[in-house]
Amino acid sequence: MNTASTTQNAVEKTVFPILFAISFSHLLNDTIQSLIPAIYPVVKNSYHLSFTQIGLITLTFQMAASLFQPFVGLYTDKKPQPYSLAAGMGFTLLGLVILSQSTGFYMMLISVALVGTGSSIFHPEASRMAHAASGGRRGLAQSIFQLGGNFGSSLGPLLAAWIIVPYGQHSVIWFSAIALIAIMILSRVGNWYKGYMVTKARQSAKISSQVSTFSKNRVIGSVIVLLVLIFSKYFYMASLTSYFTFYVIDKFRVSVQSSQVYLFVFLVSVAAGTLIGGPVGDRFGRKYVIWFSILGTAPFALLLPYANLFWTGVLIVPIGMILASAFSAILVYAQELIPGKVGLVAGLFFGFAFGMGGIGSALLGKLADSTSIEYVFHVCSFLPLIGMLTAFLPNIETRKK
Repeated sequence: MNTASTTQNAVEKTVFPILFAISFSHLLNDTIQSLIPAIYPVVKNSYHLSFTQIGLITLTFQMAASLFQPFVGLYTDKKPQPYSLAAGMGFTLLGLVILSQSTGFYMMLISVALVGTGSSIFHPEASRMAHAASGGRRGLAQSIFQLGGNFGSSLGPLLAAWIIVPYGQHSVIWFSAIALIAIMILSRVGNWYKGYMVTKARQSAKISSQVSTFSKNRVIGSVIVLLVLIFSKYFYMASLTSYFTFYVIDKFRVSVQSSQVYLFVFLVSVAAGTLIGGPVGDRFGRKYVIWFSILGTAPFALLLPYANLFWTGVLIVPIGMILASAFSAILVYAQELIPGKVGLVAGLFFGFAFGMGGIGSALLGKLADSTSIEYVFHVCSFLPLIGMLTAFLPNIETRKK
């Protein structure tokens, strides 16, 4: 990883060892984060929490993970921090330890806020590093990066079913080893990135000349459309990641452990869709992927509330795959729309995505308390139709041959 030739060629070619290291670190980071919603059925019973309180836990985590991200991205665009990823993982480690020892609702809020802060530091700069190692294949690089995170998220329900459910909340501390491994890997990646920045500085004149080909108003309008699409995606994702286990338990009377398996199937589908979206966007254009990934989810989402248990398990696969292909395409589209602001764009979109997920979880939890968990899924099934707004996005690339 720490070789002169790899660093010297970083600007011109795709550096797969770095991409895989970042992706694996993303896997470890998001495995830890996925433990939070995965243990909701356990702590809900232990502490007699309402759905509203479950939503507030998610809101606290997502807001801590979202509010700082644009500022981190803006700062690192001006002053890149090679070792910030390892430092951010330190916050995650601390939050994980406190989560394992939490004795009530408010202590859980503190622990998830620390984990969220670690995430807010990790994602913008990790996205910058993936962009740096892409060698121009930006969609592929973001997909590899996102794949690690989504696959890590899918592991949470299984780990909860295999370890946390049978051994209890205190077993969460066993996962501190994951954070320590991530810190070691990210320190090595930081060494590579430090060398990359030296090489990049020699090309600063070329890089600084990048400007957008669209007017300021067109750029702002396009960013607003992209953020609305993120809203629809992550509100719907919040219904599934936070409440899908409760939905199948309530509607089909399955066990807690069985519900985690269904959530795992959905999250693995999300991981698969993430890997597909970036390369397809590189080949055919981001806008086509955005069209398909948001609006294409709608038929399956509309059918889900009316399906039996078997078809529920079937439908969550295309829902996860199609919906997940959006984010890499949206992020790279925005970075190409606003060239030279990779960290700011990553921070803005990651932060907004986390924020929408948190707000969505809190509001949907309140709605579930007021009505029913099944009603929540009926309402959310219409959200993918917002994908029609993609028609207002400009074509920023031609189809690649």
